[in-house]
Amino acid sequence: MSKDIIAKLDDKLRAKRESFDKLPVVDIAPLIDGSNKQRVAKEIRWALSNTGFMYVKNHGIPQDFVDSVFNVSRRFFDLAMSQKMTLHISKSDVAFRGYVEPFGENTDPSKTKDLKECFDIGPERSTLEGPFLGPNQWPSSLPEFRELTYGYHQKMLSLAKILLSGVALSLDLTEGYFENLMRDPISVQRLLHYPSQSGYVREEIIGIGAHTDYGSLAILAQDDVGGLQVMNRDGDWVDGVPINGTFVINIGDLIQRLTNDVYLANMHRVVNISGRERYSIPFFIDADFNATIEPLASCVTDSNPLRYKPITCGEHKLGRFAASYAHLAKV
Repeated sequence: MSKDIIAKLDDKLRAKRESFDKLPVVDIAPLIDGSNKQRVAKEIRWALSNTGFMYVKNHGIPQDFVDSVFNVSRRFFDLAMSQKMTLHISKSDVAFRGYVEPFGENTDPSKTKDLKECFDIGPERSTLEGPFLGPNQWPSSLPEFRELTYGYHQKMLSLAKILLSGVALSLDLTEGYFENLMRDPISVQRLLHYPSQSGYVREEIIGIGAHTDYGSLAILAQDDVGGLQVMNRDGDWVDGVPINGTFVINIGDLIQRLTNDVYLANMHRVVNISGRERYSIPFFIDADFNATIEPLASCVTDSNPLRYKPITCGEHKLGRFAASYAHLAKV
């Protein structure tokens, strides 16, 4: 590799290369099979109260299926820009389904332009029912794309509900606590492509700017390229090194609000200077659009007073979208 294409990072973009001992790998098999749910819940509590992130293994999703979704994702992003733009997210109105071009969404718009492209799907609807609930858009030139990506969405939805049952147990709630907030939840299955950057890379343009996720929980499948960075409690950026056979799990704003900051929706970003294209597949689960999120009484104490007013899931998520999407600024 010639020296002129090797990226040089601005100091603000440097991450410490740590072993992630503080972000544990949690074996969730005992949660899935019921053999030791409380042990898993205890590990989830440590992870989410200290880091907001964890890896999970023995999750039950076959690796060859995950690989097939990565393969079809790469094929989609290899299509001509003109083809991808026929599926632009703005064509879906407030359902927020379809393609987002580079710089079309910026998660930290005051500092960073996001050098990434995305494709979003969600629960199937025949007509537009309201924000985040409407028809998906599908590329006609990739007939297998729909079956694979929507099948993946459905598997992630099931896994997310299992993980949230573990989160509920970790908070000494009933295992089915989140079911009352998730009769018809907002969910987003996203495909992401990050070009590699070279030269002098500054915070103004990176893969995705620093942000917290908007909803309840995210399940991330990442390839072996790397680039995920997570902020630790000391304010240092730490590399989220890919671990084969795991998903990266993190919570979003809604769980932080629900727990009155007992659990941490942590800042994270992507900086890809690998010299390779990076692909990832995050799934986001929220709550029902009109579900009210307010701090649990058990999380409000004299030493941790009430920090949040009640808010609906839809109100919060729409506000975050409006600040991030370029096409919404024109509405």
